[in-house]
Amino acid sequence: MNYLSVEHLAKSFDERQLFEELNFGVSRGQKVAVVGVNGCGKSTLMRIIAGLETADKGTVTFRDGLKVAMLPQNPEFNEDDDLISAVFNSSDEVLATISAYEKAIYQSEQGIDNAEELTGLINQMDALDAWDFESRVKQILGKLGIHDLEQKVRELSGGQRKRVAIARALITEPDFLIMDEPTNHLDLDIIEWLENYLATANLTLLMITHDRYFLDRVTNEIFELESGQLHTYKGNYSYFLEKKEERQIQQATEVGKARNLMKKELEWMRRQPKARGTKAKYRIDAFYETKEKANSGTINRELEVHLQGTRQGKKVLELKKVSKSWSSLKIMDQFDYTFKRKDRVGIVGKNGVGKSTFLDMITGKLSPDSGEIEGGQTTNIGYYTQEEVAFDPEQKVIDTIQEVAEVIQLDNGSVVTASQLLNQFLFPPEMQHNKVGKLSGGERRRLQLLRVLIKNPNFLILDEPTNDLDIMTLNVLEDYLESFDGSLLVVSHDRYFMDRLVDHLFIFRGDGIIEDFPGNYTDFREQEAVKTSQEIKKPKAQQVPDPKITKEKKKLSFKEKREFERLEDEIAQLETKKTELTESLSAPDQSHEQLALSAKEIKKITEDLEEKEMRWLELSELADA
Repeated sequence: MNYLSVEHLAKSFDERQLFEELNFGVSRGQKVAVVGVNGCGKSTLMRIIAGLETADKGTVTFRDGLKVAMLPQNPEFNEDDDLISAVFNSSDEVLATISAYEKAIYQSEQGIDNAEELTGLINQMDALDAWDFESRVKQILGKLGIHDLEQKVRELSGGQRKRVAIARALITEPDFLIMDEPTNHLDLDIIEWLENYLATANLTLLMITHDRYFLDRVTNEIFELESGQLHTYKGNYSYFLEKKEERQIQQATEVGKARNLMKKELEWMRRQPKARGTKAKYRIDAFYETKEKANSGTINRELEVHLQGTRQGKKVLELKKVSKSWSSLKIMDQFDYTFKRKDRVGIVGKNGVGKSTFLDMITGKLSPDSGEIEGGQTTNIGYYTQEEVAFDPEQKVIDTIQEVAEVIQLDNGSVVTASQLLNQFLFPPEMQHNKVGKLSGGERRRLQLLRVLIKNPNFLILDEPTNDLDIMTLNVLEDYLESFDGSLLVVSHDRYFMDRLVDHLFIFRGDGIIEDFPGNYTDFREQEAVKTSQEIKKPKAQQVPDPKITKEKKKLSFKEKREFERLEDEIAQLETKKTELTESLSAPDQSHEQLALSAKEIKKITEDLEEKEMRWLELSELADA
C-alpha cells in the first residue's frame, strides 16, 4: 500500500540545481533513510514533502486519511510556552483533553481549588477512552527525560528542545513520520531508546540521519541523493555500502566505455558536414547522450584530508586537583589526569553534567575554581566547538580560509593554496567565491572543521563533531583521525565514531564524579548492562531480622516459588526472541507485511518483558524476606 508518492520533483537554490525529475514512493511499513553529501538537498526535500517549502515543479501526494508528523532539524517553539503547551501542540481532541487534564492536575497540586474543572476533565477523559493513551504519552515523556511540564521553553537547552520536539512528534502516534537528524543534541541513553522505539514501532518512517548504528538498526531501505538523482537500496546501512560500491564500479565501467565511444562519435561529428539537417538526427542525439554519460564521472565528490600536524613534546597536558562548579552543580572535584602522546579519550555523560565546561577549561575559555591545568610548550590545541562559528554571511568562502592561511602544508611535505585545499574539502572553484550565507548548515560545519585543521594542531578537541556532517565526510574524517599523530579528546553522541577512534572514556557520572573507563563506548555499554543485570539479581544485604516485623512479612508460597523459578527462563527466552526479531527487521528480503508483523510482535514482547520483570522484582522482594 503506497503511503507517499513523489513525482517529477525539482528544486533549485539560487543558480544551483539541487534535484530534478525525482520520482519515488514510500509504502506502508517502510523505514527509509535519505543520505547524501552536505548541500545536496536532503533537508530541502524533507521540507517539501512535509509541506513546509514549495518545489519548483512536481507533486507530493500522501494517501488520504494518513496522520503525518514532522521532526525538523532545528525545531521552533513559542518561547513563552510551558512544556505542556509545547508538547501537546495539536488540534487532536484527545491530546487537547490530556493537555488540559495535566494542567488541571498541576494546579490542584499547587493548592488551587479546581475540583469542578478536574471532575469535568476526568469525565471527558472517560468519554474519549483517553486513559491508555495518556499512560503511553507519559511513558514517552519519561523516557525522553521530560518531567517538569510547567517549565518554560525559553529555559531549555538545545538538547532539551530536541527531546520536546521528539515527544511532540511521537505522542500523536503518526502513521507516517518524517525526521531530520533526530539524534543531534541527544545523549546516548536517549538515542538508544529512540532507536529501539523506531525499530519496533508500527509506523512508516522517512528520515535523514548520519548515525550509522541508527541507520543499521532502524532502516530497511536507503535513498541516496547524489548529483540531483535518487538511488534506492533495499536493506540497511551495511547493505547500502556493499551495493553502492558495486554501483560505483559499474558506473565507472560505463563511463569508460562511453568515453571510448565518444572519441569515435566525435570524429564522425567533425568529419560530417556541419549542417545538422545532413546528419542522421538519431545519431546526433545519441552523441549528446554519450557525451553526458562520459562526463558524468569527471567530478570527484570525495573529501580528502592530508593535513600535517605539529610534533608533540614529552609533556602534553596535565590536570592537577581540578575542581569546578556552577551554583549547586558540581562538574568536577579534585580531578587529576596527565594526557600522554597519542592519547585518545572519549567523554560520555548525560546532557548537563558539564562535558562542554570541561573542554572549555582545557582550552582556557574558562578557569577552574581550584587546581591547575598545564599544557606542554609544544602543545597546539585545535578546538572544534559544538556551537557553529558565526561566519559573516556576506564573506566569500575562500576569504574565510585565506584569513587563517594563504598556503597550507600537507602531511607529505608539499604545500597547497587555500583554493586547492577548499577543493579537497568539497568546495569546488565555482563555490569558493559564493557568500558563506548561501551554504547549507552541513557545509558551514565542514568549513568550520577545515579552519580548525589548517592550524596544524597536535591536540584535537572535538565537541559533537558529527552534528550536521554527512556520512561521507565522517568516514574520511575518521580515516584522518585514525592516523592522526597527536592526542584526541572527543565528546560525541555518535557511537560508531566513538567506537572507531577512542581507547578509553571519561564517564561523567554527575556530582563531580568522573571515571576513567578502559575501552570504547560499546565496551562500556556492555559492562553497564552486566552491572544492571547483577543489580536486579543480587540479594539485598543481610540484616538482623526484627522478630515483630518478620512475623508480619509474607513468605513465598510453593506456587510462587515455582513461578519465581520459571520467570528467569521466560525473561531470557523473550529477550532472545526480541533480539532475533529486531535483527530480522534489517534483512533486505523482508516484505512490508512481514516487517509490520515483526514490529507488532516485538511491541507485544516488550510489554510482556516489562510485566514479567516487574513480577520478578515483586517475588524477589518476598524471597529475600
